[in-house]
Amino acid sequence: MDINPKFIEADGVELVILTKSEYEALVDAASEADEMAADIALYDERKASLLRGESSKLPAEVSARVLKGESILKAARNWRGKTQMELSSLASIGQGYLSDLEAGRRVGTPETLRAIAHHLDVPVSWLIAEQKI
Repeated sequence: MDINPKFIEADGVELVILTKSEYEALVDAASEADEMAADIALYDERKASLLRGESSKLPAEVSARVLKGESILKAARNWRGKTQMELSSLASIGQGYLSDLEAGRRVGTPETLRAIAHHLDVPVSWLIAEQKI
């Protein structure tokens, strides 16, 4: 969008005049930039945590998927390259139950969450914390 500001001086102060649509476009652009900066900061924080060996932090790829709306469980499963069928078989649970856990329609028992975490090779705290949200 072209922005064509008008500059005026009043009482020794320079003012800028914009149309409402130009103003709203600038506010939207600033909001998007703030959101992107927050995402980048989170990514950098998670990457630094991994490099320090802090495995309880979500890896950047998992964090990115969570930011896009996936549950931690689904993001971790995809990160590990497993299908729902593979993981449900390994954890001895039904695929539909796993789907419900990923969608937040059901809450997993501690035993189930431990089995899933074990087969994804992730800390169980990731999965337990998500269920408390």
